[in-house]
Amino acid sequence: MSQPLVEDDPRRLGPYDIVGRLGEGGQGVVYLGRTASGGQVAVKLLHHGLLTDSDARAMFLREAEIARRVARFSTAPVLHADLAGQRPYIVSEYVPGPSLRDLVRVEGPRRGAALDRLAISTATALAAIHRAGVLHRDFKPANILMGPEGPVVIDFGIARALDAPGTASSGPLMGTPSYLAPEQLGGAPVTEAADIFAWGVTMVFAASGRPAFGMDSTPAVINRILNQKPVISGLDGLLLELVTASLSKDPAKRPSADDLVARLTSLPARRPARGRRRTMIMAIAGSTAAALLVTGGVLLNTRDRPAGSSPEGHSTSRPPVPTTAPATAPASLSPQTRQAERGTSAPAPRPSSHARTPAATTRPARSQSPVSPPTAQEHRRTTSAPDPEPSPTKEPAAPPTTTAPPGWPPADWPTGPFNTWTCIPSVC
Repeated sequence: MSQPLVEDDPRRLGPYDIVGRLGEGGQGVVYLGRTASGGQVAVKLLHHGLLTDSDARAMFLREAEIARRVARFSTAPVLHADLAGQRPYIVSEYVPGPSLRDLVRVEGPRRGAALDRLAISTATALAAIHRAGVLHRDFKPANILMGPEGPVVIDFGIARALDAPGTASSGPLMGTPSYLAPEQLGGAPVTEAADIFAWGVTMVFAASGRPAFGMDSTPAVINRILNQKPVISGLDGLLLELVTASLSKDPAKRPSADDLVARLTSLPARRPARGRRRTMIMAIAGSTAAALLVTGGVLLNTRDRPAGSSPEGHSTSRPPVPTTAPATAPASLSPQTRQAERGTSAPAPRPSSHARTPAATTRPARSQSPVSPPTAQEHRRTTSAPDPEPSPTKEPAAPPTTTAPPGWPPADWPTGPFNTWTCIPSVC
């Protein structure tokens, strides 16, 4: 949000009308400008007291050059610069929205998905800045604009190119003390790891409203950065792990910006949902039941086949000779005997009124048959000795005696076992 202009503020710089104040830093003041077509821009003007400082003018010029090297999606791109005039200024894209510092002060700490988006966006911006060979050196909430399309990193006023000589800290302390890395305070060489340290402090401020090493007096803050552990609150999980690593005193133990982006955007392993787990269990149970049914069917089919038969149900050998049959079969067998050998009994002769004629041949018992075992009366009928006279009221009438016609059974008559559940009247 812009503020009204003061008396000493310019009303026009080059082709841009100055309509308000956006902020002020160590190098200069940032104004809200308007183009001839009505578009809004951000105009940074070098402080009047630094106009005669050659070093300050050189740093101002370097800021414009460095900002042009960084990818446009991560920062506000430079649109125009006038560095040769009496009042040097840089024009960049205007990002509507408060800084992260002002947003936290007004709305409070960030939570949940908003904090995750902030961490990923700022880490991505730092990765783009470092790929361009630039070291920001002043990464902090005041230099992160919360625009409508996401956070944007601004202010490369004290940034340096990584390929420039003399990247070690020297001279007066530059930057905001609460966000400076230990190597920046101790005069050691400064690398991209210093920006990662500042990113970690910024995430703690976004999550809790306070920097990790406090924000009171400068000596107290510097002592904590150099000698004490950070105070981290409002973070958990992966973000807590990455921020803790970023705040290491040793620059070599801090992750790079690319590492941060890779870890923050990696998908965690997902546990199967309850519905999917229930479906899997039911599918496994169904498969097991089907397997049991198939196994049971195979066993039942095997039990239905007579001993010695092939799996396809065709007989490969004659049925076993009954125990009551003579040891040596006669050369010529009657049709009734051949029917018995095929698993059927010959028609029994009609009993007379005085005595029952014994059967000509014995009736073999079907092996592995699911039917019930023969009764005592049937067993007596299959023996060679005559039985006592049965009671007329208890013994059912036997079927009439029939004589098989010549040539019976046919040559193509199946010799395998019959279906135990089907009775053919002519042979039962």
